[in-house]
Amino acid sequence: MRKIAGPAAMTAMLVLAGCRQDMHNQPKFIPQRGTTFFASGRSVRPQVEDTVARNQMDQDAYFYTGIQDAKEGDGLPIPLNAATLERGQERYNIYCAPCHSRVGNGAGMIVQRGYRPAGNFHTDRLRNAPLGHFFTVMTNGYGAMPDYSAQLTPADRWAVAAYIRALQLSQDAKPSDVAPNGHVEDLHAIAKDLGMPNGFADPWALPSTAVYGTPNGQDNGIPGQPMGTPPAGAGAHYGKAATENSGQRDSGGEPAAPVSNGTPYGKPF
Repeated sequence: MRKIAGPAAMTAMLVLAGCRQDMHNQPKFIPQRGTTFFASGRSVRPQVEDTVARNQMDQDAYFYTGIQDAKEGDGLPIPLNAATLERGQERYNIYCAPCHSRVGNGAGMIVQRGYRPAGNFHTDRLRNAPLGHFFTVMTNGYGAMPDYSAQLTPADRWAVAAYIRALQLSQDAKPSDVAPNGHVEDLHAIAKDLGMPNGFADPWALPSTAVYGTPNGQDNGIPGQPMGTPPAGAGAHYGKAATENSGQRDSGGEPAAPVSNGTPYGKPF
């Protein structure tokens, strides 16, 4: 009397039938190993004559990398004129402003809706950063920021970097930057004359909805900026963890310590 195999036995037979080493033992060339297949004994084939490697024709390495002498350079490899700044402004407003805002303080609309705080171009760290830094960040990404090499050509990346410099000057201008006999007027006075609400000309702070996305709700050494005062009734949402990092403002008012970039809250950037 024959015994019929049960489901478990049938499953085991199917599994064993599929255990073959064809993929594991496939014939292939392993890097840095020789072979008897070719008469020269080399598994690596020499390049076809006149082969051109990717980016080999990019003669101006700095233009394509932003790196000079093994570090980020500080020159602008494209003409600096009104057309360059206009192009940089257009590209910046499309690709950068959603996170960094139109004035570059890192409080863009996406950040206001809960995305990680973006870089504030008006910190000492970024004001003193070489121009090539902004180019390499756009090329390779940085932290939570992805790269934008697919969206921005090298020329456009340099144009955006030049426009960032213009934004930095706009928020850090000094009387000495004014042309002789030029007129300087306080921004708060202008806002008042235009009927703007109180605080319109004050430095912007990150909204209470901005999050760092870290377990302790802090920037953990990544240069940040003060969080904004929570709207009325938002105390539960604007929790303690979101306000404990150095320099972030909570509903209790101005923090005792400066923010991580060394700029006290409420002082001009």
